[in-house]
Amino acid sequence: MAYNLLEGKRGIIFGALDPNSIAWKTAERVHEEGGRFVLTNAPIAMRMGQIDALAKITGSEIIPADATKIEDLEHLVSQAVSILGGPLDFVLHSIGMSVNVRKGKHYTEQNYDWTHKGWDVSALSFHKTMQVLYKQDAMNEWGSIVALSYMAAQRVFPDYNDMADNKAYLESIARSFGYFFGRDKKVRVNTISQSPTPTTAGQGVKGFDGFMAYADKMSPLGNATALDCANYTISLFSDLTKRVTLQNLYNDGGFSNMGVSDAVMDYFVNDKA
Repeated sequence: MAYNLLEGKRGIIFGALDPNSIAWKTAERVHEEGGRFVLTNAPIAMRMGQIDALAKITGSEIIPADATKIEDLEHLVSQAVSILGGPLDFVLHSIGMSVNVRKGKHYTEQNYDWTHKGWDVSALSFHKTMQVLYKQDAMNEWGSIVALSYMAAQRVFPDYNDMADNKAYLESIARSFGYFFGRDKKVRVNTISQSPTPTTAGQGVKGFDGFMAYADKMSPLGNATALDCANYTISLFSDLTKRVTLQNLYNDGGFSNMGVSDAVMDYFVNDKA
């Protein structure tokens, strides 16, 4: 069901890869709610994904950009403003990558060149994106910028590896840059800490299926889906949340406030028996 929450609003959506990705679901929901946007991803990711199909479905243009390169971001933002006919109302940063995770490097034995690359893609790119938006004065007042995070930024999930550090840095950037964006431009900046979600990136984490099942048993409402996250993002893009900023918001079925659940206790009791 659509409510025209984003009628007349313009934006950029980073990171849509395939129909499993949260950015893809968000793009579909933004389109349903009346918003217009450009899609962007790194050229290598675009070759691996299906972004052309999403652009066709939503009537959007695609602007390739490496989010670690300022010149690419400057071109992306200026072109988006030109294509869409004015300053932006929303931006979704849905980018994350760890070479150490992909190549099976344990957290205690990181390849630091890989660590730096993952940090640049997953976290520093958020600062670079906002810096370009800020300098170009590309956001309308009461606009909204959202990045996707995960609770490993606060708690230990051993196999999440250096991505946990990246997410912690990402959330800090949202607060720090969000202060200046709010003070100077009246723009909101928030992160969403999502349940484990079977995206292409998520499934690359060791033991993902087991942890997803565990999180589902721990959460009183069960795991939030990619579509649930898209809907939550829509609410943050809308005018209904004009005073919400500098927040890390949990969309995880209640997992983040749980100590233990009956379902998890029953599993261990039954297993022991």
